[in-house]
Amino acid sequence: MSSKDKNGKTVGLRFQDVEALLADPVPARRAKVAQQLAVEINAERLSGPEWALALDIMRTMAADAETIVRQAVATSLKASPHLPRAVAVSLAKDEASVAQPVLESSPVLTDDDLIAVLAEGNGTKQVAVAKRPIVSTVVAAAVIDTGNAAAVTTLVGNEGAALNEDLFQRTIDRYSRFETVKAAMVHRSELPVTISERLVALVSDKLRVALAARHALPADLASDILLDARERATVGLISKGSEQDTQALVSQLHASGRLTPSLVLRALCMGDVRFCEDAMAEVAGISAERAALLIHDGGPLGLKAIYKKCSFPESMFPAFRVALDMIHETDFDGLPNDRERFAARVIERILTKYQEIETSDLDYLLAKLGKLRAA
Repeated sequence: MSSKDKNGKTVGLRFQDVEALLADPVPARRAKVAQQLAVEINAERLSGPEWALALDIMRTMAADAETIVRQAVATSLKASPHLPRAVAVSLAKDEASVAQPVLESSPVLTDDDLIAVLAEGNGTKQVAVAKRPIVSTVVAAAVIDTGNAAAVTTLVGNEGAALNEDLFQRTIDRYSRFETVKAAMVHRSELPVTISERLVALVSDKLRVALAARHALPADLASDILLDARERATVGLISKGSEQDTQALVSQLHASGRLTPSLVLRALCMGDVRFCEDAMAEVAGISAERAALLIHDGGPLGLKAIYKKCSFPESMFPAFRVALDMIHETDFDGLPNDRERFAARVIERILTKYQEIETSDLDYLLAKLGKLRAA
């Protein structure tokens, strides 16, 4: 920072000016001086003596009793390579409002400095460290070890954070219950395949679709995820249509190859008998009236006959049988979410049935049903 003599000529920093600046009783004016001085330091246009004096002033202001002055120093020199490390460390250890800009941006802080700050346990500071343009593996590990989900969410969403497979695994192990952390992980530009596959079972339907679209997954798994999401959306439409709408939807789905056994079972588990009747009639190539008679036949052969004619997987037949039995035995109560409660009971009964017959196809069925119990 320069001053002018009585003739208007620019001269260097003078000791008497510095004394006056530091002694100014108004904190806001001292903060303004800190900002002006930072401009001169960053511009690298001070002479040797001026440079040394400027740094001395900054050291003094970084220890000022007033927070506003220390904040001015931290904000003005947060990204400066000229900020003395000792001053940066002092600011980083200050209260969060002072430390935050330096922790987020200062290139002079070392990994050891950052890890020491993380160990303080201040959540705001931990988030600030996680935001840095570059976060090394060792610092990333220290952020994960804080137990601060907000900081970890920020870290995982930071493309400048050096996260390897081991750190991703540790993050999932510790933070899988936090949707924000999982969402940040799904939306990273790159993920190891092992992490993507593990996330499939942990994230919501919406995030599962994003995961399949953004990251490498085995082709069959990606296909199942997208099919699963599409079937869920279709089931959501079924109950809202008239009889004619349902027939038109069934025809359209069949024509496009989307009238799958798992879709029909999903609808059945939600109590949509009409859709099941129309769907099986369409696939079997018989009238809806004939299909309804076979599906609701009180004996053991009617449903089996039309099911076989549809060429649906034999492994899923017990699930269809249980769902229809439940529909015959149960009336909807008409209260809010009755369909969801009914579906939950159907799925529980299906699982019990599969355990009784000790089939090896239970995993297959669960994969096709997805999270219907929570739908």
